[in-house]
Order: sequence, then C-alpha cells, then structure tokens
Amino acid sequence: MLELETDAQNFKTRIVGESAMVAFGRCLGEAFKSCATERGLVVFLEGDLGAGKTTLSRGVLTACGHSGAVKSPTYTLVEPYEFQDLTVYHFDLYRLGDPEELEYLGIRDYFGPNSICLLEWPARGEGFLPPPDLTLTVSVDGEGRQVNVQGHSALGQTIISAGANTWSQ
Repeated sequence: MLELETDAQNFKTRIVGESAMVAFGRCLGEAFKSCATERGLVVFLEGDLGAGKTTLSRGVLTACGHSGAVKSPTYTLVEPYEFQDLTVYHFDLYRLGDPEELEYLGIRDYFGPNSICLLEWPARGEGFLPPPDLTLTVSVDGEGRQVNVQGHSALGQTIISAGANTWSQ
C-alpha cells in the first residue's frame, strides 16, 4: 500500500490486488473493533459497482473473527455477523426502492453499542440513516483501487489518527 495523503480527517491510499484490499480491510477492522464497544460505529462504503466495497468488508469481518464467505447482501439488505462481544451488520442498500423501507427493517435497532454497521450504497437510505463516523470511498484507479477514508465524527477522526501509520505499511 502506498500512502498518498493523511491528516486527522482523511487518509488516502492506493491498493493493488484483491488480497491487498482484504489486508487493508483487516487493518481497518482491527481499528474498528477497539472503538465500536462504547457507542457503536457507522461506516459508509461508497463506490461504483465492482469497486471493491464487499472485498474491503470481507477484510473487516476477518479481523473481527469471521472465517467464512462474505457476499454482498444485495437481496437481504443486511447480513449480521455475531462475535463474542461485537456484532457487525453488513448492509447493501443498492436494491432499496425507497429509503422509507428501512423503517420496516427496524433500521434504528442496528445502530448501538457493540456494533459496527458497514453500509454499502448509503445514499439510497438518506434521511433514515444516522450520520457516519467514517466514509470509505473506493474507486478504480488503473489496475488498482484508490481508497479514501474520511472521518466525520470525533470517533472517526480518532480511528484515522490512530490507524494511519499502520495502514500505510
């Protein structure tokens, strides 16, 4: 991984290859685990179809202790992964017809202590989702991917500050 830019609110890197994306996701997952216990963590995952959002999520889930397959929950909208002291909810809102449908899912119940909520296509749930702590934007960059991690809350900025040195290695 090659660090491109870092400050308290942003971290950018270029990643080449699926295994490198999963490894980066594991690094993020380690940082997320330590911060999610107090009030939970909300992470928006943005990028075009096929950019690598689910691959990045697989790395986060691996860091939390998941060893199985990770598929994008395109049709179920949410896939929960329960661990000893933590639950990770992986959302894919791509097929959401109307943001109000999130109310029928009981969306508010997912955001709380000891949870990490990874949300692909968060713009489709606008008005019904809490503000993110972090936004991870993944874009195709030649043979690799550009990943921009942006901190929106004090917690998100703490994660960036604490993790930037580790993530760029």
